[in-house]
Amino acid sequence: MTWRELAAAAGQVPPESTQQAVGYPALFLLVALGALVPVIPTGALVGSAAVVAFHHQSPPYGVLLVFAVSALAAFTGDMALYWLGQRGVRSRGGSRWLEALRGRATPERLEQARVGLDEHGVLVLVLSRLVPAGRIPVMLACLLAQMPLRRFARGDAPACLAWAATYALIGILGGTLFAEPWKGVALVVGLALAISAGPSLRRRLRPPP
Repeated sequence: MTWRELAAAAGQVPPESTQQAVGYPALFLLVALGALVPVIPTGALVGSAAVVAFHHQSPPYGVLLVFAVSALAAFTGDMALYWLGQRGVRSRGGSRWLEALRGRATPERLEQARVGLDEHGVLVLVLSRLVPAGRIPVMLACLLAQMPLRRFARGDAPACLAWAATYALIGILGGTLFAEPWKGVALVVGLALAISAGPSLRRRLRPPP
């Protein structure tokens, strides 16, 4: 078989089937890992996947699948991180996961999360994923309050659904505005990075007391 025949045979593979077989498991893995180790811009990842699905798959099924996979992955990652944090709270010496959570939550944000948790209960979990840099302080406040895993899950499930829906809608916006997918992806990545960088930028620009 010649190279031309090989290329023609490869071209017969449906792009949608290939994306479903490879892309969605990769999306799940990266979003779940990003919930555990926040070095992956998961919002930008979900929005970009929604842009690609909007252009290359039958709407609205592709975007709905991106939403479902992302929400489930975020929930899985949150549950794993909360379970690891619970082990640290129960242990005398703590754990590196608990210390990592403490290091990523400023005292001011942690106190705000504690007040919100006292006043609104698990409802504050829903808002925590929609507020930039709000997830970790609220999760740490729940851990320090020794909230059971099952109760945390009841608040985190709608939070993950709302978060995935938000970035999927941003992806739809990017896909609608531009005919070329890469332009929509660039817009989504820029918006997601700007949203995530907002809290740290405000802290830097805040005048000293």
